[in-house]
Amino acid sequence: MRRRHARISRRQMLGCTAGAVFPLIVPASVFGASAPSNRITVAMIGMGRQARHANLPAFLVSEDTIVTAVCDVDAWRLDGAKAEVDKHYGNTDCRAYRDWREVIALNDVDAVMVSTPDHWHIPISLAAVRAGKHVSCEKPLTLSVAEGRVLADAVKKQGIVFRTDSECRSNAYMHRVAELVVNGYIGRLERAVVIVPTGDEPGGDPTPAPVPDELDYDMWLGPAPMKPYTLDRVHPRKELGRPGWMRCRDTCEGMITNWGAHLLDVLQLAHGSERTGPVEVEGTGEYPGPGLGLWDVLLHFKARFRYADGVTVDYATGDAPYVRFEGEDGWVQGTWFTGKDFKEGITASSETLRRTKPKEGDIRLPQRADKEDFIYGIRTGKPVMADAEIGHRTCSMGQIAHIAIQVGRKLAWDPDAERFGDDVEANALLDRPIRGDWMKG
Repeated sequence: MRRRHARISRRQMLGCTAGAVFPLIVPASVFGASAPSNRITVAMIGMGRQARHANLPAFLVSEDTIVTAVCDVDAWRLDGAKAEVDKHYGNTDCRAYRDWREVIALNDVDAVMVSTPDHWHIPISLAAVRAGKHVSCEKPLTLSVAEGRVLADAVKKQGIVFRTDSECRSNAYMHRVAELVVNGYIGRLERAVVIVPTGDEPGGDPTPAPVPDELDYDMWLGPAPMKPYTLDRVHPRKELGRPGWMRCRDTCEGMITNWGAHLLDVLQLAHGSERTGPVEVEGTGEYPGPGLGLWDVLLHFKARFRYADGVTVDYATGDAPYVRFEGEDGWVQGTWFTGKDFKEGITASSETLRRTKPKEGDIRLPQRADKEDFIYGIRTGKPVMADAEIGHRTCSMGQIAHIAIQVGRKLAWDPDAERFGDDVEANALLDRPIRGDWMKG
């Protein structure tokens, strides 16, 4: 009788999918640890500032990965990214695409890194997940609570590795602060404060302009509402400066989810609520006034969350990005990044607390660099530090705060149903209109 051999895909060979364990790598004694056949093939989708400065270099230097394709709707960015990859590997093998759908269709790509503007995160990630590819996607994951739920459920169904790409949780100071809280060094947690940087000043030229030759503007818009091209709606031409799309609500919610996706993640981790959320939210905020330009995200905001266990969280814009935890026996604060008037590090209610080191028996939270964490998940099939569910829950905190600001009242939130009870006005803001059929599949 002829023996039947099961076909095992390359992605299954590289890790564990849907609960099944497969051989992780070809033994180094056979081909060498860095042999092409032994490396995770990665395609980069979106080659703007974040991709070129942070994401692409990390995959290029890793001995576990090889970048085989790059994709962008801007030909100048695409050409620059391909040249960088080819220079690194000393060949001309990197494939370049203007349409991300062609990348998703590649059978020899194991994983994708999504570094596009926020409005594209879910459609591209969802398509990649449904195609069985591992995904690392820039934070914030979504522009609505509803689409975040669709993504998280799809990831769970497919059983692939999905990582919410945020380096804040990997920061040594943030990691240590979270461990101090989790292990009870400040006693029972009572209150937390989360501060993110103040948003940009009003501005942006709304005057329609001709679309540059290098840009496929229709594809850049994709699921976003149809609006005329203007430089300040998209990104600087032929440079990697700060893009205007980060200040337009059609394509980004601004600091309330952008930086919030970093620091609220640490809050949820330390509080033990990273797969659920608060039960109440209220907030106020300031938008640019009429006639002040194109950009329309919040300039400043203040919000307050309350959890079922009574813990309250004050969330606002300010000068220094930090997370502060206040307990019955003291407080500890982690400040992220060094700025003009502040320095990254840990402060606490006592020097003894600030200098406390892990002890035997303490809970130790996972700590890996962001791309290292993604590779770890693919290689081992074990959980990454912030998967799709965690990334969605973190992002949804900023989103429900934004909704409370828009409706102008305190809202009761059901973290299980992800609804504001019977509040029709608030619930209507849980989803966003998406142009086209980008969410289907």
